[in-house]
Order: sequence, then C-alpha cells, then structure tokens
Amino acid sequence: MIKYTCLHHVSLNVTDLERAKAFYGDILCLKEIPRPDFDFPGAWYDIEGQQLHLIADPSSQTIRKDKHLSSREGHFALRVENYHDTLRWLKEKNVEVLKKPHSKSGFAQIFCADPDGNLIELNVDQKEL
Repeated sequence: MIKYTCLHHVSLNVTDLERAKAFYGDILCLKEIPRPDFDFPGAWYDIEGQQLHLIADPSSQTIRKDKHLSSREGHFALRVENYHDTLRWLKEKNVEVLKKPHSKSGFAQIFCADPDGNLIELNVDQKEL
C-alpha cells in the first residue's frame, strides 16, 4: 500500500477515464472524491487535503511523445511515507519505474507513468531512507 503525506504539484487529461481510474485508484491507491456535475467526464482524488483532477478527453495527447521514463519531463510529484514500500508495491503491480534514490534534489525519487503517459514522481526526503 502507498501512503501519501501531501500533493506537491494538478489536473491531467486522460483518454480513457475508466482505465485511468483503475491506475490512480487501484495502483496508486488514491481516494476518489465527489466531483461537481460538469458537462464532461472526469474524476477527482483527495491526497491528504490536496486534489488531483482527471479530465477525460478521448482526443487528448500527453505532451510526452517518447514514453520512456525520464525525470526531466513535465510531471507532478507526490510525497510518500516510505520509499522502499512504495517501490515494492509498484513492482508487485508490474508498474515500470525509474529509481533515483540519491537524486541531487534531496528527494529519493521513483518515477512512473499512467496509461496515457502522464509522468508521476513519488518521493521522500533522502534523510528518511
């Protein structure tokens, strides 16, 4: 199980809402919350008082053309409680990851992507490793 402490930095476009909800809910363990009745499909998630909004648009394209994992592309970051537990969970779920436990940023980082290629950073302060 992944345990979050805060959302660092998010609204994302997804092409297939149900597929995206399976990823964010089942894989990343985010809690879906009620969403206003907009005239377009989407989903909202709570992360320790912060929110992530998914907006479904079948014609949407991620800004990432090359889908390999890179820490240098646009992404949002979630702070997790435990680096090793999070990494183990993602591997059990067969999620491709890019590990950066000793990043110059001062964060121990794990990068992964959702089914549409939106890049996500999961991090913890390196002092907590």
